[in-house]
Amino acid sequence: MMKRLLFLVLIAISGPARAGDLTLVQTIPLENVDGRIDHFALDSGRHRLFMAALGNDTVEVIDLSSQKRERTLTGFGEPQGIAIGVAVNRMAIANGKDGVCRVFDAETLRPTGTVDLQDDADNVRYEASSRLFWVGHASGALAAIDAEKNQILADIPLKAHPESFQIETLGSRIFVNVPGSREVAVIDRERKALIARWPLKEASSNYPMALDEPHRRLFIGCRSPAKMLVLDTGSGHVVASVDIVGDTDDIWFDQVGRRVYVSGGEGFVTVISQTDPDHYAVAGKIPTAAGARTSFFDPSSQSLYVAVPHRLTRKAEVQVYSAGGR
Repeated sequence: MMKRLLFLVLIAISGPARAGDLTLVQTIPLENVDGRIDHFALDSGRHRLFMAALGNDTVEVIDLSSQKRERTLTGFGEPQGIAIGVAVNRMAIANGKDGVCRVFDAETLRPTGTVDLQDDADNVRYEASSRLFWVGHASGALAAIDAEKNQILADIPLKAHPESFQIETLGSRIFVNVPGSREVAVIDRERKALIARWPLKEASSNYPMALDEPHRRLFIGCRSPAKMLVLDTGSGHVVASVDIVGDTDDIWFDQVGRRVYVSGGEGFVTVISQTDPDHYAVAGKIPTAAGARTSFFDPSSQSLYVAVPHRLTRKAEVQVYSAGGR
């Protein structure tokens, strides 16, 4: 009986580590950061990780070389999305409260301009080929901003407020989550026009999104019910569905490890293995913290960063997980 109990304990300890392929290796404390935390951006060349502390009206700058907070940027109104344009040495930070996208020198972090999007500027992506910042905003639009001139070049209407979106590098499309209309909108960025709308019937509240471009697969994180839908980017059809953590707000695809990482406010990261483009299975559930909805995966270092908000006696921090144990 004692041997069997010892065996079960060893399985309980070692099983998730092997299955989940994530190991907590560091926590970075964030003193005086309160409220909800939103998205991250990585400046890999300068070893900096930026975190939008939405409820704190700040952007936290983390030095990845020392694994410590380097400084705090202030003067924001509910910062939500961050993107860095390496070639133009610019960083764009979108603000939900006033709808202004603030632009900074990516090295000195000094302000270089603003772009007024009127309301609820949210997720931001940088398109390197055209040197554009794309920003979701308002009650339904995706704006293209010249990253050097801070000028709006296009503003494409959508049915409702856009959440996460992904930009093809091998094609001209942008895939946009539009939870208010329970669909994925498809935009041709060369024509600056909406070209398709893919309704989601299996689940709704589709917020985060990731792209496996070589296999033509789109990963959609849904909250109602808590599922990851896998869409064929050629047809928009759902080819797979997997149960995930509740209250998800970020999802990442590790192409090398063939893993999908889904973080959610329920308090864990769902690790999903990809057998092939049409078949997926939960490989592990890694405990994080209540409210830890957002995260960032760096494939070059095989690191997953999870934002933990200040709740009760637990102070804000960033949890750093290694995915290099495969």
